[in-house]
Amino acid sequence: MHERKLVSQAKKHIALIAHDGMKQELLEWVDFNKGTLARHFLYATASTGKLIMENTGLPVSVLASGPLGGDLQIGSGIVEGKIDFLIFFWDPLEPQPHDPDVKALLRVAVLYNIPTASNRATADYLISSPLMESPYTRILPDFSHKIHREV
Repeated sequence: MHERKLVSQAKKHIALIAHDGMKQELLEWVDFNKGTLARHFLYATASTGKLIMENTGLPVSVLASGPLGGDLQIGSGIVEGKIDFLIFFWDPLEPQPHDPDVKALLRVAVLYNIPTASNRATADYLISSPLMESPYTRILPDFSHKIHREV
């Protein structure tokens, strides 16, 4: 098996997403970690990104709304090596009309070995890691045996 490696620079490209029932919690987390997050590039789906900019003043590259393709845009950024880190506060108590997109995004994050936090405790651990402020080499598993299998 042949592994590929991808280096994330010290200045990370961080995607921030929150379902409606979790936006306030993400906003509080971002505000608390504003100093650290200000040293990185931030991306967010539409309403989450607008809330973050309005309430914290942090610059955010705002993508489409999650249900309108924003989750897929973040997933595409992961596949293209443009997103290093995912903070996604999803609501475990509410069904989501775009649940297949959410599952696809989480699958891609795992597939491409992206650090991912789905709740505040995990986000706290990740952002306080010494790896947050330094280059990090991610190992991308080789899935060619799955892709090039005989059928």
